[in-house]
Amino acid sequence: MTPPVLERAIGLADKVAFLKRPESYPERPAAVEPVETHLAWVFLTDRHAFKLKKPVRYPFLDFSTLSARHHDSEEEVRLNLRLAPGVYLEVVPLTVDREGRLGLGTEGVPVDWLVKMRRLPRQRMLDFAIAAQTVDDAALRTVAERLARFYREAAPAAMTSAAYRRRLVDELDANARALAEPRHGLPAGVTARTAATLRRFIEQRAPLLDARALAGRIVDGHGDLRPEHVCLGPPVVVIDCVEFSREFRILDPADELAYLGMECERLGAPSVGPTLLAHYIALSGDDPPEALIHFYQGVRALLRAKLAAWHLDDRTVSYPSQWFNRACAYVALAAQHADRA
Repeated sequence: MTPPVLERAIGLADKVAFLKRPESYPERPAAVEPVETHLAWVFLTDRHAFKLKKPVRYPFLDFSTLSARHHDSEEEVRLNLRLAPGVYLEVVPLTVDREGRLGLGTEGVPVDWLVKMRRLPRQRMLDFAIAAQTVDDAALRTVAERLARFYREAAPAAMTSAAYRRRLVDELDANARALAEPRHGLPAGVTARTAATLRRFIEQRAPLLDARALAGRIVDGHGDLRPEHVCLGPPVVVIDCVEFSREFRILDPADELAYLGMECERLGAPSVGPTLLAHYIALSGDDPPEALIHFYQGVRALLRAKLAAWHLDDRTVSYPSQWFNRACAYVALAAQHADRA
């Protein structure tokens, strides 16, 4: 266990500064590209990516202690092996020696842990392919094959139909409340109307949602199926599942596919989602109604709007207008899909 005084003496800024230097890595890369996210720092070398989790605490996760970050790193490797075998390699200690020098994977006292991954080719990620207009039907069929196999092998979650509907209502209400905060300046009328439309769907189409749960369609899935997480391969891999909360991964595959389609639509490729879904239906035999897909897309779009709005509360955000515009775009998408549900 790390002595408390040692962990306090070496802060996040010290760790980040060390990991930005090419000489800190055994592979001696030509350069290191640091990428900061809300929850982590990622350091890209020639062949690998190293993720350092920030010591943060939110209502939905707690990375505030060294042991918590170590455990979550181990979970990240374990869970991502399901859809990204060969990508998540190991958990590497960031250590300090007797002279107070940091080292990566060297002898010494661990002061943090990093997830080591194989770096994927940027041009093969789905979001890049959408921007380059290089997505083709064959690639989407291969993605659908990978996902259909994953969901087929996933164990059904022990959740009653009533509990599933209750969770959808709770999530919808929480997102609606967050988006109604005046400080965010979002279109309150549109948000309220959209949330009300989606609530009515849950009430009026309860048998449809119940059927998904009763058929064992609620499984331990990916949890954050977005275009930037899908590598078209070969082979197809899907990275960055939600490792910190099993609850966030318990969902309907139709929900995940709807979410992916909604995100592709936001990026300017509205045909990708329906094409991918059509392949999935043909491969899996699972044929969710179109109304259910639009319902899930409305719910997911409100969630993404909330997450974008939360960035406006972060004083370190350099371009708040970017997140405001993104939140508004998600609210608009939510309204469109809610009206089609």
